[in-house]
Amino acid sequence: MTAAVIPQPADRPAAGALWMVLSGVAFLGVNAIVKYIGTTIPAAEAAFLRYSFGSLILLPTLRPLLRQRPSARAMKLFAGRGLLHAGGVGLWFYGMATVPIAEVQAIGYLSPVLVTVGAAIFLGERLALRRIAAVVVAILGVGVILRPGFAAVSLGEVALVAVAFFFAGSYLVAKRLTETVAPGVIVAMMSIWVTIWLSPMAIAAWVAPPLAVVAWLAVTAGFASLGHYAMTQAFKLAPVTVTQPVTFLQLPFGIAMGAVMFGEPVDIWVVIGGAMIIAAIAFMTWREAVLNRRVTPPTGATKI
Repeated sequence: MTAAVIPQPADRPAAGALWMVLSGVAFLGVNAIVKYIGTTIPAAEAAFLRYSFGSLILLPTLRPLLRQRPSARAMKLFAGRGLLHAGGVGLWFYGMATVPIAEVQAIGYLSPVLVTVGAAIFLGERLALRRIAAVVVAILGVGVILRPGFAAVSLGEVALVAVAFFFAGSYLVAKRLTETVAPGVIVAMMSIWVTIWLSPMAIAAWVAPPLAVVAWLAVTAGFASLGHYAMTQAFKLAPVTVTQPVTFLQLPFGIAMGAVMFGEPVDIWVVIGGAMIIAAIAFMTWREAVLNRRVTPPTGATKI
């Protein structure tokens, strides 16, 4: 099978940045709705419904995409990635319902950092000393946010750290798939496989969902699809060194949204730790641009 050809970004940085802003707003909409739903229904059930609606949105695009006839190896990778992402999504819904939005955003920035480590371990990428230092700074940033030994670490916070590992694994599998499979197929198959893997967990904990919750989760799927579409457009129009910094606006926006909509206090430790993680990602992105490599994923690529 012929390897997929990835077009180089066009030189339209302003347009790319605006598309990335739209992507960030859409993903913040997802966060707000999931926060609003809270623990009304079990996390696995909420995640299952969200991805079921997402699969319906993507279904019309799947048939023409599958004309490429992915190999048996690719189908196994689709299933494996779906399992990893399903685990991360289920934990994310739980964490989102129990942890302040700003903290969710800050810990979420850990995923791209973990991808750098995973790329060195599993994909044979070189892990230079500068990038090792950036990874250490990011991990210290998570420590500042959680402050183990100085503040009680909740199950929701533990779940969100685990989410970062699951999503990093999912992205690494996707990176391998891009060698032979078109991006559209990868996105559609992920949504379908996540729905499949979440179904037994959702059934085991199923409660009758209020109609309003079902409607909100359908809106969530729409926001998520819009976020990924806008992110893809941003990548087409501008290099990652332009679009990546825009994603960092989600932290201050998340802090503001949590304070205004949900009355969440501003935690200075979350701000400091988040800034450390963002600085590490920004440094790695800049270094990879200088070296003409793409190891650290754009932050939005690890969204649900």
